[in-house]
Amino acid sequence: MCDQAEILAQTEAYVKEKLTGEGSGHDWWHIVRVRQNARTLCAHEQVDAFVVELAALLHDIADHKFHDGDTSVGPRLAREWLTS
Repeated sequence: MCDQAEILAQTEAYVKEKLTGEGSGHDWWHIVRVRQNARTLCAHEQVDAFVVELAALLHDIADHKFHDGDTSVGPRLAREWLTS
């Protein structure tokens, strides 16, 4: 089983590959900014930073706006990634 740092590194690589060059503003650099904001908030709250960081990385993996309004695509892809 991977440790948390390895899981985050693998998730980062997966999301970066999927979203680099995405032209809507929901690209890799958006994820970088969201992740940094999440890390900042984690420093001031009692939360599971690992879970928050995973959520930040995966939050736009398949935004419903780009899947004909289907809100199930993003959660499905995130679940598939997390269980793999």
